[in-house]
Amino acid sequence: MSLQAALEHETPSPFPGGAPDQFVTKALPAERASADYQNATFMGWRRENGRVGVRNHVVLLPLDDLSNAACEAVANNVKGTLALPHAYGRLQFGEDLEVHFRTLIGIGSNPNVAAVVVIGIEDSWTGRVVDGIAKTGKPVVGFGIEGHGDIAIIAKASYAAKRMLQWATELPKTECKLSELWVSTKCGESDTTTGLASCPTVGNMYDKLIPQGIYGVFGETSEITGAEHLCKERAASPEVAEKWFKIWQAYQDDVIEAHKTDDLSDSQPTKGNIAGGLSTIEEKALGNLEKIGRECTYIDALQPAEAPAKGPGLYFMDTSSAAAECVTLMAAAGYAIHTFPTGQGNVIGNPIVPVIKITGNPKTIRTMGEHIDVDVSGILRRDMTLDQAGDSLIDMVVRTANGRLTAAESLGHREFVMTKLYRSA
Repeated sequence: MSLQAALEHETPSPFPGGAPDQFVTKALPAERASADYQNATFMGWRRENGRVGVRNHVVLLPLDDLSNAACEAVANNVKGTLALPHAYGRLQFGEDLEVHFRTLIGIGSNPNVAAVVVIGIEDSWTGRVVDGIAKTGKPVVGFGIEGHGDIAIIAKASYAAKRMLQWATELPKTECKLSELWVSTKCGESDTTTGLASCPTVGNMYDKLIPQGIYGVFGETSEITGAEHLCKERAASPEVAEKWFKIWQAYQDDVIEAHKTDDLSDSQPTKGNIAGGLSTIEEKALGNLEKIGRECTYIDALQPAEAPAKGPGLYFMDTSSAAAECVTLMAAAGYAIHTFPTGQGNVIGNPIVPVIKITGNPKTIRTMGEHIDVDVSGILRRDMTLDQAGDSLIDMVVRTANGRLTAAESLGHREFVMTKLYRSA
């Protein structure tokens, strides 16, 4: 949806007589060639470990729920820093604790983060997160509240955050290849248009950019139910296929079958999915898999928040289908831009990763256009081809990498949700 159309839909307009042309998002020309993106570059921040970021955050990272207030106080003291409060981190154990540490260390290590202040109630676990982030070479410091109290730690952390922020604001951007981007995907509030337009648009993007050398990832383990045989066939090797299938089957056996009271119908598909015309999880799964295109195969199956280690290519990650959890886990794995197809309209954002929203639903464009970055409803009207839609998304990825704020960023959506595997000790 163009800004001109959005402004006409909303009242009153801030631009009497209509929006200036430079604010209007124009469709890509039909004759746009694939060569446009094969050698594309963008201006990003190259981090100490060689990874490329598209944002330049100084993050205040609480180790646990008890440290949220201190991090938020530092953010209040030092404008321009970003606190990431969350609900967990006390008495966790086993794999649940490992996922917690992987997520926190991964978020601090993400290339969109320039520097990190970690605050925890205890020194030892705080130090573990600091040490993990420090392996990237970026500035990181940690503070433990016990034995000092909030006021003293907030003061020390504020001085450190101020120095980091001023240092980060002088970091230069450098020209980077599009192939250096890590781009994740997850869909939400799906409907019949999602599998027909917005999810295939992401798949078209991956079919074009994965061969250029980017890292991609998809997930949503439960949402592949009913199309698991098709997903298994898209693995790059029988070994990867079997690894993926064990992850999917474990969720079926250990979570769904072990804890269900009836069936998945209150969760998968959601009420919004059903209102949008998806009556079964099988229908939803078939649309979901459109995000991996026609030609891509995934080269590994990752645990939650696990960083990919087999080089460029498409990966699967074991994640919840809940939007904020999934995007948080993919950000923790190192992905710098997220593409989010939606049908009925989803408002999800992330504090450190820009979330690009794509829809093919004309009603959503009319009613929730302020949340949409890429309008591919032309696919349904047959005045836009899938190739054109994919190119439009690639164009938006480049623009976002160059600094354009996504709709979610401009509206202040910073959803950050940790994944919890089971109850704490």
